[in-house]
Amino acid sequence: MHNTPQQITVWDPFVRTFHWTLAVTYLLAWITAEDWPGLHEQLGYFVLVLLGLRLIWGLVGTRHARFTGFVRGPTEALGYLRSLAQGHPKDYLGHNPAGGWMAIGLIIVLLATAATGILANDGGELWEELHEGLANILLLLVVVHVLGVLASSLLHAENLIGAMLTGKKTRDNIDV
Repeated sequence: MHNTPQQITVWDPFVRTFHWTLAVTYLLAWITAEDWPGLHEQLGYFVLVLLGLRLIWGLVGTRHARFTGFVRGPTEALGYLRSLAQGHPKDYLGHNPAGGWMAIGLIIVLLATAATGILANDGGELWEELHEGLANILLLLVVVHVLGVLASSLLHAENLIGAMLTGKKTRDNIDV
């Protein structure tokens, strides 16, 4: 019997819209930080709105959007990273365990960056320094995230960027 590859919807429209809107908003906030502080501040508030909506959707959203659907224990995440380093990682339909932890890390650092940005507005060089430090950590996490997406795409022979645009992944054997 021959299995025909099938398109499976993994990322719902909200998750995809959130992801790309957040990416563009973050990029614009990074670019405007020095020369357009008013716009930078408004973008920071918009990031908070986006994160608030995502946190709600992480509790009540679709299967692969819910935190319970992709946040796994540290042992499983480390095991996944070991299998990734060996070139034979287990395939997951939604986030892999490392990707799940990266999503949570990005959310936490984004929240902390936005919060310290608000506090820096009210004065205090300490908050401003902390805000800038968190923004740099966030940039590092974004780079690691993109590299992880590219590595996973290569190792699993799938286009994860395309999947985050269309919401669909192709699978020969459906085991969702």
